[in-house]
Amino acid sequence: MDLAPALVVGLGLPAVALVVGLAWRARDGRVRRVAPGADVPGAAASAIQPRTHSASEAERLGLGVDVVGTDATLVQFSTEFCSRCPGTARALVGLASEYDGVRHVDVDLTHRRDLAQAFHVTQTPTVLVLGADGRATARVTGVPRIDDLRDELDTTTGRSRVRNHA
Repeated sequence: MDLAPALVVGLGLPAVALVVGLAWRARDGRVRRVAPGADVPGAAASAIQPRTHSASEAERLGLGVDVVGTDATLVQFSTEFCSRCPGTARALVGLASEYDGVRHVDVDLTHRRDLAQAFHVTQTPTVLVLGADGRATARVTGVPRIDDLRDELDTTTGRSRVRNHA
């Protein structure tokens, strides 16, 4: 092999891997808003809950009124073998306890491939923020950034607060 192609491969490949890794890391845990009226991925949702009307994500998951929060619900998709899911669950339970009317629900996808496909969950943890109507307002793939998630809950619940920058 000539020296020039070897240098391009030897230096270029690690550089590309570094850029891809940094982009992945920047997206991981970021709260992404779901447009009002937009359907959270649900191509396979009819397999879960037949659609007679535009079903909310809470309805598609089969979450009853006794499970969801009156103001918002943090739905965490996890699996048995997810190493980051228990810590995420503890953080979300703590976050939900800061708000009246906000609940945390953990959905185990280990044996529910239909739900994973319906909600396009490709990694765990994945978190959906559902509003009072059971519709998704935001989605987080990976371990959520709690301050960003707190800001999203403030918006979803209508709670106003001043962030402490100390």
